[in-house]
Amino acid sequence: MQSVPPYTDEGAHLTGTDVFRLDGRVAVVTGASSGLGVAFAQALARAGADVALGARRLDRLEQTRNLVAAAGRRAVAVETDVTEPEACAAFVEATVDELGRVDVLVNNAGIGTAVPALRETPEEFRRVIDINLNGSYWMAQAAGRAMGPGSSIINVSSILGLRSAGLPQAAYSASKAGLQGLTRDLAQQWTGRRGIRVNAIAPGWFPSEMTDELGGDYLAHQLKSIPAGRLGDVRELAATVVFLAGPGAGYITGVTLPVDGGFTIG
Repeated sequence: MQSVPPYTDEGAHLTGTDVFRLDGRVAVVTGASSGLGVAFAQALARAGADVALGARRLDRLEQTRNLVAAAGRRAVAVETDVTEPEACAAFVEATVDELGRVDVLVNNAGIGTAVPALRETPEEFRRVIDINLNGSYWMAQAAGRAMGPGSSIINVSSILGLRSAGLPQAAYSASKAGLQGLTRDLAQQWTGRRGIRVNAIAPGWFPSEMTDELGGDYLAHQLKSIPAGRLGDVRELAATVVFLAGPGAGYITGVTLPVDGGFTIG
């Protein structure tokens, strides 16, 4: 089997904090107009990457672009609907045109719903799958065609792809479990053959637009099941993304990493 060194031959001499640096790299982040996507983009920029920002709400990407610029990195904002394969391809093409390359993809775009299964319409179910699962595949496919050896794809799954949390979330849970299967298969196809690592993170309970909609009582109840005894800090999640994107994770591929304070232990 062909040997593919992490980050070409750069990983061989990296030491100390260098293994967490992304200098000279270009990262693509979907769903970058709010919430976790903003935190991911900012953290990647602080680690040294230029960042391409994609979302359906182009006007809200300006704030994220300013955060990337404040970290001293270049940014490009592209209006992108990940449910459209052509839009995903255009996003990657614009990234290469403006920033020169694609080394990291963070598949963060997603929506959540809580609808009882007997009342969920076909349209509601399909919309969640189309954005959360299909959209991640179209973006991975487009980015994978542009990526070279040493690149990294990080899919944002969820603990709800691993276990239930008491809400009627068939569509959401199915999409996130499917994303974990997609992660394994793409890693199997691309790591040895193309040198592209593919991993997923499974966030637990973090403050976000999605968790805000659940209400304080629900989150307070979930705290009882978190060994860490608290909600996560988005900076902790963003640090995990930076780690998986960089040379320090050069021998990690095909895994789903829970970042949940121990929630999935129970």
